[in-house]
Amino acid sequence: MKKRMVLIALSLSFTFLLAACGNNASGDGEVKLTLMSTATNQEDQKIFKEIVADFEEENPNIDIEDSYPTDGYEEMARVKMAADDMPDLFDTHGWAKTRYAEYTEDLSDMEWTANLDEAMKSLLTDDSGKLHAFPINQALDGLTYNKNVLDEYGVEPPETFDEFMKALETIKEKSKGEVIPFWLGGSDKSQFGQYFDQFATPLLITSPSNSHGDALLDGSFDWSSYTFLPEKLKEMNEKELLNKDAVTAQTTQAAELLAQNKVAFTMMSGSIGREVTALNPEVQIGTMPVPAIHEDDQPSWIGGERFTLAVSKNSEHKEEAKKFIEYIAQPEVAKKFAEGTSLPDALTNVDAENYFADFYSQYEGTRIEPYFDRAYLPSGMWDPMGATGQELVSGAMSPKQVSEKMSEEYERLVK
Repeated sequence: MKKRMVLIALSLSFTFLLAACGNNASGDGEVKLTLMSTATNQEDQKIFKEIVADFEEENPNIDIEDSYPTDGYEEMARVKMAADDMPDLFDTHGWAKTRYAEYTEDLSDMEWTANLDEAMKSLLTDDSGKLHAFPINQALDGLTYNKNVLDEYGVEPPETFDEFMKALETIKEKSKGEVIPFWLGGSDKSQFGQYFDQFATPLLITSPSNSHGDALLDGSFDWSSYTFLPEKLKEMNEKELLNKDAVTAQTTQAAELLAQNKVAFTMMSGSIGREVTALNPEVQIGTMPVPAIHEDDQPSWIGGERFTLAVSKNSEHKEEAKKFIEYIAQPEVAKKFAEGTSLPDALTNVDAENYFADFYSQYEGTRIEPYFDRAYLPSGMWDPMGATGQELVSGAMSPKQVSEKMSEEYERLVK
């Protein structure tokens, strides 16, 4: 009996010791931070991991457990929000002031904010002055293309959707099917989401004669006006202008295919250019604004913050989490982050070189529009936007059914 009581006492002592250490700390005083990012490209994840490792080397008492759920990020974030258990550091991916606002710590008193780009400041700061996240970089999204392929087949970067369709058909014909005109890594449904989200802007917003922004915001939008996009995607698939494995292809395949000159256009962005050129220095990857759809419109970039990091309001280690943000806000680290992701930095005291700098210069003055879903749709629409693309290309949905599904999801989520 005495032996049993001793064992129980030891067990209770051990349990108490573990509890005293906290959920995110080890017994030797090391603090464990969790970090969750939306980075999907291998090169983007690589630069994250390098910077995390550099920080840990300088701060041996802090260990960062970084994760990249890719296509599962939003679902995982919803589960964590419901449990009120967000990671210590997490990406707000365009929803800092809305979806994640109640879960973020205010960062407005940090030193780096004095150098925050005004465009980014307005996107991340609410009316009360609360700054919800640190922007690692800025996005200028459009179409990414293999310049070698376009040059070989005499194709100019298209300025309209009609020109885009013609370019795809020309590449298929002239390459005798050896080059995939438009490649999508659709096992990650966000690839279809990118197609719909980016082209929805010229279809429904920026044309003076076809602007539905107010109707989308007040709930009166007729979703049949959206059907053009699934119709065109279906047409691309039927004409074999998409890769045959568009629904199952992995985004990690893109760089190798582009490096082999087997792909013309993609929806990939960011570090894909550096990744491809590292595999084949002879290949140059270009970027261009989203083509216009209506005659009275012009091409536009789709932009905003790309990667961010917010500190969880409920983190047990806010000081250490902020220390990591202070670290990545240092000009030399911010420069490394921007160059590593091939996107413009978000701080005025950073001068980063960019893989796509020449292309951005070529389109200087082109307007920048916000992401369609962030500006005009209720939270949660990104998932059905991508999923309906998968079902359309797999043959499970018609273009009309895609629009009907989007309407249903809008009505459900806007309430």
